[in-house]
Amino acid sequence: MEVEVKLRLPGADAHRRVASLLSPHRLRTDRQENLFFDGAAGELSSRRAVLRLRFYNGDARCVASLKARAVLVDGVSRVEEDEEELDPARGRECVADPGKMGSMGSRVLRRCREEFGVGEFVGLGGFGNVRDVYEWKGLTLEVDETKYEFGTCYEIECESSDPEAVKKVIEEFLKENGVEYKYSEASKFAIFRSGKLPE
Repeated sequence: MEVEVKLRLPGADAHRRVASLLSPHRLRTDRQENLFFDGAAGELSSRRAVLRLRFYNGDARCVASLKARAVLVDGVSRVEEDEEELDPARGRECVADPGKMGSMGSRVLRRCREEFGVGEFVGLGGFGNVRDVYEWKGLTLEVDETKYEFGTCYEIECESSDPEAVKKVIEEFLKENGVEYKYSEASKFAIFRSGKLPE
């Protein structure tokens, strides 16, 4: 189970302000390409699951993730997640021809076939994300700029086993520095599927 605090920033100005405040604590920037897949008959989505291939910094790294039964309440996301590193070249082959996913020796892809009954994989499209990662007050903060075809969203994420305490610390930091925010109400994937930015 992945548990994360997710706070949405209202725009580019707030994003720049947060990045500036946290700049002494920056560890790295990841340029992510997120591509999503389902079964041809909707075998994953019908059971509130999705398969994602995430490429980091071009083809430096590829991670397959099976996410299921996501719940996002008051800025805290809980989702069942199974992740596995894949060879980026093989990942690209699967993007070009999702039919190749059926023959890959991947634990995550095998789960899609065996547990969810996916016979044939289909691509759903995806979006890009620039993630700045910070080590701050013992927390790993991820500050995202997510670019969809229909606009850009900004968000702070922080994985934690104690999300309420972490949320309080982040909220205090934002309030002290005059940065507006809202609790995220939808995952990046849900926003992508809706085809519009949250209000």
